[in-house]
Amino acid sequence: MGDFLSDFSFSWTCIFDFIIVYIFIYYLLLWTKAIKSLNLIWGMLIVFLVYLGSYFLDFTTLNWLFERFSQFLFLLVIIIFQPELRRGLERIGREPLFNSFFSQNIQDTLIIKNILKAVDQISKQKMGALIVIEKGSNLSEFIESGISINGEITADLLVNLFWPLTPTHDGAVILRQNKVVAAGCLLPLSQTKISDRRLGTRHRAAIGLTEETDAIVIIISEETGIISLAENGNLNRFLTKEALETRLFSLYSEEQQDNRITWKDIKNLFFQKDNPSS
Repeated sequence: MGDFLSDFSFSWTCIFDFIIVYIFIYYLLLWTKAIKSLNLIWGMLIVFLVYLGSYFLDFTTLNWLFERFSQFLFLLVIIIFQPELRRGLERIGREPLFNSFFSQNIQDTLIIKNILKAVDQISKQKMGALIVIEKGSNLSEFIESGISINGEITADLLVNLFWPLTPTHDGAVILRQNKVVAAGCLLPLSQTKISDRRLGTRHRAAIGLTEETDAIVIIISEETGIISLAENGNLNRFLTKEALETRLFSLYSEEQQDNRITWKDIKNLFFQKDNPSS
């Protein structure tokens, strides 16, 4: 009887051990997929393989160099991936371990409705606005140029941040997941020649950011109240509320797909190299 209980306890230990390892590997793959820097990971893997080869072939000088280098390897990894590691740990701490698809859909719908409500009010009052939605590219460089907000995305907050004569009126608001992380942010101006001379600094800044990152930017003209959307260096003007709503739902749906790991993702991770241009 004692042996049976011992075996039963051991089997439960194995199950919990397997679950923990599974969760760790899943989040590791999710983080690897999100950083979009597979060339760097491939480079580190090649260095590791060279180290194994030098160890087994007993290359004295090369082994000595690797031994000295390995003392700083952990610190080097933290420095290189600091933004991605920070965001990953913040996400694990903020979200439940098992977040249902249904509850995520509800949250995304509320975020989109608040953005649309704010855009509609700002457009009608012709206050002017730049609303940046962060995707895969880390926007910390631009977030640091503004005023930290770190508040829930609500229509009232967005409208107040763009209210005339406020310190954040002329800058950009940056949204990260379900938070307004910063306001009054400075964006890089596009150097591309724009044929329409009616487009001012807001539009050039929106295009400039989307040329450097994969973020999308909602622009509201202060003179006319016209709603535009900048994406991949292109500007789509004269958007209706319905057209913007369709694009936002599409965007958040794409993000949900990016937050899932499939066998195709695993295959691409190990058997296909990242695009050098990314």
